[in-house]
Amino acid sequence: MKNSLHLYKTDMKNIITNWVAAILIGGLMILPSLYAWMNIEAAWDPYGQTDQIKVGVVNNDTGASVREEDIDVGNELVETLKSNDSMDWQFVDEEGAMDKLEYGDYFAVIVVPEDFSEKLATVISGQPEKAEVEYYVNEKINAIAPKITDKGATVIVEEISSSFISTVNGVIFDMFNQIGIELENSLPDIIKFEDYIYTIEEKLPEIKNTLDETLADAENAEGMIDDANSLIPRVKEATDQGLSTVNETLAFIDEAEGRLDEIAPRVNEDLETIQQAVQDTNEFLESVDLSSQEFPDINQQINSWNDQIDSTITSIESIEEILRQVQDQEPNQDQETADNPDQNGEDNQGAEGNTNEEDNQQNNQEQIEDALNQVTAMKATLQELQEQLNQADEMIAEHNEALEEMMANLKETAQFTNDRLDAFITEYQETIEPRIKEEIQHAKSTLESARNILTEVQDTIPEAQEILNRTAANLTDGEEMLQNVLAEYPYIHSKINELADKIRSVEGETDLEEIIDLLQNDPDAERTFFEEPVMLNQNKLFSIDNYGTGMTPFYTVLAIWVGGLLLISLLATDPHHVETYTGRQIYFGRLFTFITIGFFQTIIVTLGDMYLLGVEIREPIWFILFGLLSSIVFILIVYTLVSVFGDIGKALAIVFLVLQIAGAGGTYPVDLLPEFFQAINPYLPFTYAINLMREAVGGIVWSKVQHDVIVLSAFGLVALIVGALFKARLNKYTHQLMKKSRETGLFH
Repeated sequence: MKNSLHLYKTDMKNIITNWVAAILIGGLMILPSLYAWMNIEAAWDPYGQTDQIKVGVVNNDTGASVREEDIDVGNELVETLKSNDSMDWQFVDEEGAMDKLEYGDYFAVIVVPEDFSEKLATVISGQPEKAEVEYYVNEKINAIAPKITDKGATVIVEEISSSFISTVNGVIFDMFNQIGIELENSLPDIIKFEDYIYTIEEKLPEIKNTLDETLADAENAEGMIDDANSLIPRVKEATDQGLSTVNETLAFIDEAEGRLDEIAPRVNEDLETIQQAVQDTNEFLESVDLSSQEFPDINQQINSWNDQIDSTITSIESIEEILRQVQDQEPNQDQETADNPDQNGEDNQGAEGNTNEEDNQQNNQEQIEDALNQVTAMKATLQELQEQLNQADEMIAEHNEALEEMMANLKETAQFTNDRLDAFITEYQETIEPRIKEEIQHAKSTLESARNILTEVQDTIPEAQEILNRTAANLTDGEEMLQNVLAEYPYIHSKINELADKIRSVEGETDLEEIIDLLQNDPDAERTFFEEPVMLNQNKLFSIDNYGTGMTPFYTVLAIWVGGLLLISLLATDPHHVETYTGRQIYFGRLFTFITIGFFQTIIVTLGDMYLLGVEIREPIWFILFGLLSSIVFILIVYTLVSVFGDIGKALAIVFLVLQIAGAGGTYPVDLLPEFFQAINPYLPFTYAINLMREAVGGIVWSKVQHDVIVLSAFGLVALIVGALFKARLNKYTHQLMKKSRETGLFH
């Protein structure tokens, strides 16, 4: 180790005392930093300069008319892009734009076709078409520019889509608001409709039963109408017969009335005559003297009385006959009324009217019956008187010894007859004759009413038949309709139940008032919301200021490795006088020199990153320390390769550099790399050195730092062991190879 330190001190002395060497070494210290600084500065903020990228915009849109309103989305897009500074938009015609794109003056061209607005307007038609924007890009100009212009084109499409969606949503939510208001106004009707549906659902079985009963009733009614139609001829016949009977009865009543008018005076005269005769008889009987033997005069008187009694009895029999005819007409009148359905219907309108009529009829019958009894009794009395007169006449003719007793009986009978006649004459004049006339008038009135009613019935028979026929036709139609309804009942029943179940399901899952509240909105606020429904709230963990800062770890680590390559390219790994040092002493002695120069290279590049370029480093001290660790490891690797393997080691160091640039994940995430580079990534020192520098730039996670420091240090330890073990053993072979290569004059 002493000789190694001596060799190191000698190198440092030679650098300091030899100004040429000092200048060269100074250049080697600064040169790697320039590599890092230039790349970092160049990549400082490229995406912040996209406003310098020229993109041609061609608007061929001719506009469209939507519901009598003109729209021109192309012009709206142009106006929007004029205030957009994300790129250098150039508004030109299509021919000029394509020429400049071909010659590289434009990175991309966006063409809005003629039917752009027209296709957007198809959204309100039944067959909407998607509008298209033509995008042309010249990808040979630059690898990154197409990606940037792609983003610009996407921004344009998003801008159009956002504006279109905003407009459409504004209209939609305005309609929703109106629907919500209408729903709120119609809420009572909706609730009432739901209640109707539930009521119908509940009443469906009852409705079914009612329909069945109605159909059965209709079928029965149809049979009844057929029966009624078949009875029409019988009704007409009965009506005709009734009219004939009424007319005959009226004729008979008129005849009876005429006879009454004819015999009434004679009856009164006969009654008065017979009364006078009875009185005369009484007087005669009082004055008669059976001993005087005036029998011929008595016989003559009796015969005269018999004639008068016969005449009176004949008159009384006429009155009796008229009374019996009137009495017989009362039931006939009742029967006529009963046979008349219309009159019967009128009579049935009130129980009180029916009762009064029945009472009147009964009273009339009783009075007629009483009059008949009196007439019959009077007739019997007269017949008895006549019989006794005849007996007296016979006895007088035979000079019967019982004549005296018979005459006494005759006096008694005559006196009784006289009394009965007085009462009968009074009853006849005051009651019987007026009642007979009244009953005749009543019978005539009733029969006239019956005739009028029968005439009306006869007149209404054709109308009734027409009504029955029409009703039968309507019943047939109604029956057919009922059968159709009953045939559709299972379908209606299932649909009503299904509708009710759906209403219950909707009521269980949703609240109509909540839906109304949801529909009622501020259309402008909703439109603004749907212009950007989701806002990206960025929370930067270990935030990086710009792209250059993000690339600083990679370019700094790369510069440190490049610094090592420069050292092995310009500096010798073996001193010129190696006879006094062993191979191991030479390895360690010259290693210290390389590490020292690498130390200054790292200090310069890291301090330059922070203070010259202004890179924002969260942990500047650790940034420098991690850089120094990386430098030591890289120098160990590079120096060992060249010191042990000579020119082959130089080639290996360059190959190692190339692999690490591609596979360490310095520019792109490892996950985006091909499988080969993903496979070698864990075995590359760059991977861990870049991770350490990133931790210092963005913020340290010590568990990761610990892991990366251990793995990175392991690379350096392996290189140190290889150099210590194989330097002396392989040195002779590497010198022979170097000597052989220099014989060509191509290598130094």
